[in-house]
Amino acid sequence: MIIGVVDTGIMPDHPSFHDEGMPPPPARWKGKCEFYSRSSCNNKLIGARYFHESGNGTPLDENGHGTHTSSIAAGNFVNGANVLGMANGTASGMAPLAHVAMYKVCSSIGCPETDVLAAIDAAIKDGVDVLSISISSKFNQFWSGVIAEGGFTAMQKGILVSCSAGNTGPLPGTVNNLDPWLFTVGASTTDRKLRATVRLGDGKEIYGESGFQPKDYSETMLPLDVRNVSDAFCSAESLENIDVKGKIVLCVSDGNTSRIGKGHYVKNAGGAGMILVNDELHGFTVSAEPHVVPAAHVSYTDGLKIISYMNSTSNPLATFLFRGTIFEDDFAREVASFSGRGPNRASPGILKPDIVAPGVNILAAWPTKSTLNIASGTSMSCPHVSGIATLVKCTHPDWSPAAIKSAIMTTADLDEKSDLFATGAGHVNPSRASDPGLIYDIKHEDYVQYLCGLKYPNKAAYMSILRKVNCLSKIAEAELNYPLFSTGLG
Repeated sequence: MIIGVVDTGIMPDHPSFHDEGMPPPPARWKGKCEFYSRSSCNNKLIGARYFHESGNGTPLDENGHGTHTSSIAAGNFVNGANVLGMANGTASGMAPLAHVAMYKVCSSIGCPETDVLAAIDAAIKDGVDVLSISISSKFNQFWSGVIAEGGFTAMQKGILVSCSAGNTGPLPGTVNNLDPWLFTVGASTTDRKLRATVRLGDGKEIYGESGFQPKDYSETMLPLDVRNVSDAFCSAESLENIDVKGKIVLCVSDGNTSRIGKGHYVKNAGGAGMILVNDELHGFTVSAEPHVVPAAHVSYTDGLKIISYMNSTSNPLATFLFRGTIFEDDFAREVASFSGRGPNRASPGILKPDIVAPGVNILAAWPTKSTLNIASGTSMSCPHVSGIATLVKCTHPDWSPAAIKSAIMTTADLDEKSDLFATGAGHVNPSRASDPGLIYDIKHEDYVQYLCGLKYPNKAAYMSILRKVNCLSKIAEAELNYPLFSTGLG
């Protein structure tokens, strides 16, 4: 099986892409290795191509994103994987014995549409089985996006296309990649936490997370500093005239400065630590990032508790208790706040996202000396499903992309407390997906009739599927044989 990844490139000598135990690529493979040295490819990374608008003239990863997503989908086994000594264990992708082909279309200038469409065309001709595209198409209409156009052609050729639901949640109608022939994946949490606890001066303990946990931290109580919380963005300017030397600084996890960047400004101002507090919109989703100062990222609700304590005393104090890797989150598989939500703007009768998968604090390959890194986003959840779809297709090689989608969606785990516009079919359950029972299959002609049933003009339908459509035959949204549907109640 071959997974094509459309992304920022790949680091070919990363341990996740060693080819021990890998067979050679199948005879149908027609791809290329466009690194300066063809020996950079092997039986795991069988192909790597770049497209002319995207950066440095090589498939080499420029920012880590493509290396990360590729290893989540199909990284080989890596022993002793960890981030700064935490989350230690053996890492692998969802389909660790699948081949990987990278199609670099993104760089610091973005992901030009011409390159994305060219990459999808190349992957189809090269012979991939599954396409993993952790890029969000934000168009409200089907015919406007190259992922939809290229994805339709791929689907016709029997290639499943997995895409990100986008990171603009949690407001309604923020889901991207809306087309029913795409597999749209939202992000959820896992039960692994890199626990960083805040102990307040009154003895209360607040759980947070951090990817940097100094082993020799003294746990001595330090002054806790904050100004007006609405202004606590911890930018260089906001800390200029504030005395935070030797103090733990409370910062709002929002604004124009990244969370790690806020830590740099706190450190440069002489701060001894940082508590990152979510705003209300981002609620309970916290990140375990490698901060440059002792830190903890806490939820909005827990942030209010800390602020309440600070308002109750003239001498607020706090310290950190770093506890490393913990597996005990009773609320695990929560949908991430950033994960794009339905309803589907272009076709309200088709529920999107299709499914959710792990996408918060995911440990995977990175093109740096540390070799692994933690990152969050629907970019991370998409390749989980790409790899799982590859396993299902390996078990059922005669199944269509729609049948594989159906199998994964109808076997998902559903939490009764969840909002269906956030979870779609539920949380992916890989072990059940290969034996789903009933299958909802769809042929490409059905999608054409569905598009016509949306009362799109013929030209719009043509732009979506790149061939002439006369729309003599139409079906309503509810008649498309899709595993999910929604209906508006008047």
